Amino acid sequence: MKSCLTALLLPPLLAGCVSTTPQASLDDTKHCSAMVLGGFRKVADARGERFNGKVGEDVGRCRGGDKAAAFRATPYVDWANYWATGDASSLLPGTGGIGSHLGPNGRGVDGALLDLEYQRMELIKLNLFDNAGSFADYALGRGGVPGLALKTWPSMRLPASSPFYAAVGGDGPQLCQGELIRWRQLGGICNDLRNPRMGSSGTPFARNVQFEATYPDSSDDPLARNRHGDRLSLLRPDPQLISRKLFTRTQSDPARCRDGQGLPGNSADANCDYQKAPFFNVLAAFWIQFMTHDWFSHMEEGHNAPDWMPVGCSGDAARSGCRPGDRIDRGYVAEAGAPPRYTAPDGSRPLARAFRTHANNVTAWWDASQIYGYDTTSRQRVKRDPADPARLLLLPGARAGAGEAQGQLPVFAPGDPINPQWGGQGSAAFPDNWSIGIGFLHTIFSREHNAFVAEFRRRAAATPDADSGLRDPVRPTDVIRYSDVSADVLFEVARLVVAAEIAKIHTIEWTPQLLYDEPLYLAMNANWGGLFEGHPRVEHALEAVVVQNFGKSEDAKKAGQWYSALASGPGIFGLGARVYKDDRLFARHDPARDDIWNLANPDDVNGGVNHFGSPFNFPEEFVSVYRLHSLVPDLIELRHWDADPNRIAAKVPVIETFRAKATGALATQGAADWALSMGRQRLGLLTLGNTPAFLQNLPLPRLQSSTGKIDVAALDLIRDREHGVPRFNEFRRQYGLRQLTSYDDFADAHLPADSAEHARQMKVIADLRSIYGQHKCDAGKVITAAQKNLDGSPINDCLGHPDGSLVDNIEDVDTVVGWLSEFTRPHGYAISETQFQVFILNASRRLFSDRFFTSSFRPEFYGRLGVDWVMNNGPTGPQFEPRESNGHRVPVSPFKRVLLRTVPELAPELSGVVNAFDPWARDRGSYYSVGWKPRAGAESDPAFKP
Repeated sequence: MKSCLTALLLPPLLAGCVSTTPQASLDDTKHCSAMVLGGFRKVADARGERFNGKVGEDVGRCRGGDKAAAFRATPYVDWANYWATGDASSLLPGTGGIGSHLGPNGRGVDGALLDLEYQRMELIKLNLFDNAGSFADYALGRGGVPGLALKTWPSMRLPASSPFYAAVGGDGPQLCQGELIRWRQLGGICNDLRNPRMGSSGTPFARNVQFEATYPDSSDDPLARNRHGDRLSLLRPDPQLISRKLFTRTQSDPARCRDGQGLPGNSADANCDYQKAPFFNVLAAFWIQFMTHDWFSHMEEGHNAPDWMPVGCSGDAARSGCRPGDRIDRGYVAEAGAPPRYTAPDGSRPLARAFRTHANNVTAWWDASQIYGYDTTSRQRVKRDPADPARLLLLPGARAGAGEAQGQLPVFAPGDPINPQWGGQGSAAFPDNWSIGIGFLHTIFSREHNAFVAEFRRRAAATPDADSGLRDPVRPTDVIRYSDVSADVLFEVARLVVAAEIAKIHTIEWTPQLLYDEPLYLAMNANWGGLFEGHPRVEHALEAVVVQNFGKSEDAKKAGQWYSALASGPGIFGLGARVYKDDRLFARHDPARDDIWNLANPDDVNGGVNHFGSPFNFPEEFVSVYRLHSLVPDLIELRHWDADPNRIAAKVPVIETFRAKATGALATQGAADWALSMGRQRLGLLTLGNTPAFLQNLPLPRLQSSTGKIDVAALDLIRDREHGVPRFNEFRRQYGLRQLTSYDDFADAHLPADSAEHARQMKVIADLRSIYGQHKCDAGKVITAAQKNLDGSPINDCLGHPDGSLVDNIEDVDTVVGWLSEFTRPHGYAISETQFQVFILNASRRLFSDRFFTSSFRPEFYGRLGVDWVMNNGPTGPQFEPRESNGHRVPVSPFKRVLLRTVPELAPELSGVVNAFDPWARDRGSYYSVGWKPRAGAESDPAFKP
């Protein structure tokens, strides 16, 4: 039976009606009624008051029963223990699906979504720290406007040295217009019409942590000194020691691996052991590298500063097998002088930027700049087809297959602006760190670019006088027919389409497989197409959160609109792309009403973006959590699409597919073989003891050292330290997560104490203790301003232990080491909850800030074909999988559609694939199973042998 005890009291609340079915394992009426009567929590006004992902006992029991209550004392988020947030075992016993929103499973999923939304609201409100000169205005406001409501910043003006300075208004008010707003500009300027410099190449990386928390090894901040004493430096603890002792993959038969070199002739008898993720494939590993090449780079043309530095391997480290002769070029620093300060209302003098800043030398926009370029030099590396300059140049492949007929990348030619080590590679704007996976993805999306151009040309030939939908901002009312579109215009339109496809693939396909559970499937699809679509009670509840926190006054409505857009809007993509008279900005599409959006009105063109008071760029902390090298295996299991795909024909060392070798590998095997191979093979778990052997011994021709090699795992630690990333525990506190109080907190409390996995984790914890050490604590030393103890007292050096006791140096653990040590993760998470917290903030923000994904996602920019192509995953309208997956009717995913167009040989293999980043031969099983068993027809695949 059902009881609606509180439905009239608080109708928007998710659990207003609660299930008391016989299957319930808790007194849900009691706990859910108490949760409802408690009302909505307030969105924090100060960092120390934030929601840490931890809920009260009544809320936990209402949403997750005894399991949620049992793990409330751990530092990890509670929602991962709610009903239905894992696999089938997380469903209420006796149920087979989520069912009603008011039943236990529905409450669990909806509660997880609410928890995540609270975290996102507070992160956006409290974790934006711009390094480019705007932060004092953000903190204090300007001209009577609160900092959170600022929309323009002097630091985001184009300088007089810019060739576009006069075009945007010179020393007067700057506004991008005309050709500058028609498509994505090469250097990333004019994405925001009134902040033309924002996100452009060379602008400083931002921060998501307080400036005072950066550079803990050299900071003069007393809290940082209290946290770490004198225990830290750039090379202390020794990065090569950490790499060798904590990161190395243990091999059962080292002779068959040979440090990632495999066996002669790429023998299939080679073997390099690695810990495998059962629900994510190698394509996904190279996908994220393909993304990061678009988003950020500290390097200039593949190198850092001209001076060289050692990278550790001294003392105890030298006995670990590392190399004391290794050297690497130092990182570039944009600003290193004493940072400016401002006077806060309480009279204090906080920092207005970090102690040092670094430039992002590619555009910060999701604009496919790795393919199309981010400055004039990189654009020279982009080869267009002389027979049709709207197309990218591709040369016919040597292998059979319809995809190979679409072409392979041409190689760099004499005179191209490249470094010597890039010679022989496939042409691309961003050619550094080139491998078979990167070469494959560049090939696929170059083919996709050309497929769009071909379809546009087909329509132009069939209906030359038809309206293409495109418009020129210089003449906004003039119709542009298909026959009017020049090759240069079509090239830029195709870039817009490809960039949007890539963003969509990452948002609704790659990420839901990376974070493989129901809350994140719903959340990521909602980010794109409608927040909590199909979850009206959650939407109503979040609207109530907005009302409670921001009130109903007109001014509060304007401020709260940022959050209502997050909480209950129509989805970020296309936000503000329609304007209806006398309606709110973020209205849903209504075909019965007249859309008055106007290309000639900058407020319409720019109207959907929201930077939340702080200019957009990626933060250094985002770069840190995307150090995902453990995903890559040492050997790729090569298969042939035109033979038995269950047979592994060879095992190719990844290192033998670097740089120019990738070109030969793609030409010899063809894109279809590599797609099949990477699509079927599992990638590596993101955990300690799982770094590719070849990356610890990577030869780089440009190195000026006696070894000519570098340990990339050690280098990751050094670069984070160079960039001032806080150490792990303070990193968590800065992002609103609970701190750890000892190394023992890394152990997964869900495991039986006598399990083999628990023993492995305790061995890792012992290694952490031996490397990072312990100290006698001083309870008189306050160590952070980012968080408080549960009783409201300041957090001190003893972390809850008795004053003067011997405590772990948990504060010193490098951030990368920390999140690789997080053995407690939500179900189906390939990344840790700390990494995910960074993602919660930045994954949405990079969409909100980009007008080409919001108010400028319209036919005027993309053409009618472009809009349809992005929305429907291709030119032929929406297509759906024949069977439900995890309880959902799902469209044929965008990356699968791209693969079917550009590598059509794969159609039989892909017929049973739902998500192209799930291993292609895996049986997805029931509700979010991560089991490793073959689908029908793949039983003989040796990958499924125990």
